[in-house]
Amino acid sequence: MWSGKRILGFVVLLAAVTAIAGWLFTEWQFQRMEEPLALEQPVTMEIERGTTLQGLARELERRERLHSAFWLRVRARLEPELAELQSGFYQLEDGMSPLAFVRRVAAGDTQSWTVRIPEGWTFDRIRARLADAEPLRNELEGVSGEGVMERLGQPGMDPEGWFFPAVYEYKHGDSDLDVLERAHNRMQRILARLWQDRSEELPLETPYEALILASIVELETPLSEEKPRVAGVFTRRLEQGMRLQTDPTVIYGMGEDYEGRIGHADLREYTPYNTYRIDGLPPTPIGVPGEASLRAVVNPAEGNALYFVAKGDGSHHFSSTLEEHNEAVRRYQLNRGEDYRSFPAPESGKD
Repeated sequence: MWSGKRILGFVVLLAAVTAIAGWLFTEWQFQRMEEPLALEQPVTMEIERGTTLQGLARELERRERLHSAFWLRVRARLEPELAELQSGFYQLEDGMSPLAFVRRVAAGDTQSWTVRIPEGWTFDRIRARLADAEPLRNELEGVSGEGVMERLGQPGMDPEGWFFPAVYEYKHGDSDLDVLERAHNRMQRILARLWQDRSEELPLETPYEALILASIVELETPLSEEKPRVAGVFTRRLEQGMRLQTDPTVIYGMGEDYEGRIGHADLREYTPYNTYRIDGLPPTPIGVPGEASLRAVVNPAEGNALYFVAKGDGSHHFSSTLEEHNEAVRRYQLNRGEDYRSFPAPESGKD
């Protein structure tokens, strides 16, 4: 017969074994939640406002991304912050564990998307792209360009040219106005910095004039190495009182009437942007310039060239006299081959 001490010892041993087994089982359950998932492609989940940890755990279990909703709730007691979930879209990626995904939701590390503003684009094209970007909220539908600038704290300012071309990241809940605000602030910072380092005796009186000229340079050449030379031509023309006579301004002034070509009648037609008819700069930019174009107009290349013409391979021939320029026009423009193109292939930085 067992004595009282033996029975007590057995009970203690049984309790210890049970405790160790329970601890090992719990650790095993916790480890299962740390195991990476094998997914053929990322899964996007929307976490709505007010979603609880229990609700998320059940949804993961239903989708067979979690072996036990119960054990996730138990594990969360060791990390109380997991109970506070942030709404938004989240991406469950291949190799991510269920517990890591819940931590991502609790931290508010929502899925992000990107949208690109290409160099040379007009404000209308930028707005159209943002309107099509999903799931970016369209907060500006029906708002005029001047209204957009007013919302950005710039009442009375024309929006053309004021949004720096780059790739912008956004998250669920962001709006087109949010992206434009970041692009506008970036353009202001870069333009102000470059204007401070401008060359002396530049024939430009304000940073805005530099922005206008940079937008023209942007549309004249995509080649970074050519931009200072093109800017130099326009700078010398402004200094000598010559008209800029640049086709991109004519095209911009034609608006929807432009159908891919400009003729002699278009060059003679007066618009505020036709630099064959007006003196100096047009009233606004004609697109968004990149940093290379901005840098070029505040520090243009020195030289004597007053003319340039596209050679058909994306580059340009520069001339210092009208006679040389006319000869270059005959050589490169009047005898175009089938492989003629105004921009290099592929179109660098264009979209």
